Amino acid sequence: MLRLSPNSKIDETAYKQKMNTLKTLQTPSSVRGVSRWLIGICILILITMFLPWQQNIRADGELTALSPASRPQTVETAIAGRIIEWRIKEGQEVKKGDTLVRIAEIKEKFFDPELLDRLREQVEAKQQTIENKIGKAKALESQIAALKEGLELKLEQTQNKIIQKQLKVVSDSNDLVAVRTAIGVAERQVEMYQNLFDSGLVALTKLESARIKAQDTRAKIVSAQNKLDAARNELIIEKLNLNTIRAEALDKISKAEADRSATLAEVYESEGALAKSRNELANMTIRNQQYVITAPQDGYIVKALKNGIGETVKEQAGLLTIMPTKPDKAVALYIKAMDVPLLSIGRHVRLQFDGWPAIQFSGWPSVSVGTFGGKVQVIDQIDSKQGKYRILITPDPKGDDEPWPKELRLGSGVYGWVMLDDVPIYFELWRQLNGFPPTVTAYAGEEGSGSSDKSSSKE
Repeated sequence: MLRLSPNSKIDETAYKQKMNTLKTLQTPSSVRGVSRWLIGICILILITMFLPWQQNIRADGELTALSPASRPQTVETAIAGRIIEWRIKEGQEVKKGDTLVRIAEIKEKFFDPELLDRLREQVEAKQQTIENKIGKAKALESQIAALKEGLELKLEQTQNKIIQKQLKVVSDSNDLVAVRTAIGVAERQVEMYQNLFDSGLVALTKLESARIKAQDTRAKIVSAQNKLDAARNELIIEKLNLNTIRAEALDKISKAEADRSATLAEVYESEGALAKSRNELANMTIRNQQYVITAPQDGYIVKALKNGIGETVKEQAGLLTIMPTKPDKAVALYIKAMDVPLLSIGRHVRLQFDGWPAIQFSGWPSVSVGTFGGKVQVIDQIDSKQGKYRILITPDPKGDDEPWPKELRLGSGVYGWVMLDDVPIYFELWRQLNGFPPTVTAYAGEEGSGSSDKSSSKE
C-alpha cells in the first residue's frame, strides 16, 4: 500500500474509486466557472470605476410660479360688509373684471342710499359760497381802488386850495405893505403941509385934507391886517383839512382792506371745507365701488373662504382664492446651506414630477427616462425654512428636452437634481465615503448672468 517495495504496484482505478477523501478534495468544475465570473466582474467593476460620473445636488420641493402675479391669490374685501350675493362657483373660470361677490353696508353712517347725491350737493353749495365770497372780495378791492383814487383827487384839490390860500396870503401881505407905505406917504404929506401951513404957504384946508387922507390910510391898515390874518387862518384850515381828508380816507381804505382780508380768509376756509367735502365724496364713491368684488385677473375659483348669504365679513377679510389661468410655472427646490455656494444661475437641472413615473440615473442624465429639464433662474439670499435656501427652476428654452406637462398643478411635489461637473466614479465614491462636497468649476450662466465666481471645493 505504501509502495515500499519496488516491485509493488497500485491499481490506480481502484485507488480513485475507493479513496473518497482524495476525490472530495479535488476542485469542482463549477467552482472554476464561478471564479472566472468573479474575476470578470471585478475587472468590469474596475473598468467602471473610471467611467465619467456627473455630480449633482439632490433636493425636493414643489411646483410654483415665477411671477408673484401668477401665484394663487386671495381675493379680499376692502371694507366690512354683509354678503348678499355669490356670482361664482368653485372651479369656475372667470375673466378679469367679472363680478364675484356683492356685499352690503353694515355701518350706520353709510346707510343713506342717496349719500352720494347729498355729498355732491354739499360740494356744489360750498363752491357757490366760495364764488360769492370771491365776488365780494373783488368788489371790496374795487372799492379800495376807488377810495384811493378819491383820496388822491381830494388831496390834489386841497393842495390846490392851499396854494391858492398861500397866494392870497402873499397878496394880502403885499396889500398890507402897500397900505403901510401909503400911511408913511400920507404922514409925510401931513408933515409937509403942516410945515407949509406954519409958513403960511398953504391953506388950512389943504392941511386938513392931508390929515383926513392920512386918517383914511391908517383905517385901511387895520382892514389889510384883518384880511391877511383871515387868509392865514384859511391857509391853516386848508392844511388841517388836508390831514383830515387823508385820515378819513385812510380809515375807510383800512376798513375796506380789513373786510377784504376777512373775506379772503373766509374764502380760504371755505376752500378747505370744500376740499374736505370733495375728499369725502371721492372716498364714498370709491367705497360704493367696493360693494362689488371683481376678479383681479383671469383665473379659476379655487376655494371660497366664506360661506352662505348674510354672513358678515370684516375689513381685509379673505373671501375666496383664485388661481391665474396661465401661470409662468417654475419649480421651487430647497437646497442645504452647504450646497448653495456650488450653485449658479443657468445650471442645468433634471426634474421628476409627482404623477409622472421616471427612472433617474443621477450620474448619467442622458439615460434617464421620464424626467424633464430646467435651469436655475433664482437663488434666494436668505433661508426659506429649516435652514434651507430656495432656488427657482424654469424651463430651459434652449434645451432639447420635451416641454413640461401642461397638466401640472401648482403645489405638486417635485424631486430634482442640480447637475454639476463630471468626475470618475471612483472619485465620487471616495468623496461620498469621506463626506466631502462636490467639486465645481466656474460656470458661465445663461441669458446675461455672467460667469460664476464659485471656486472649487475639491479636497
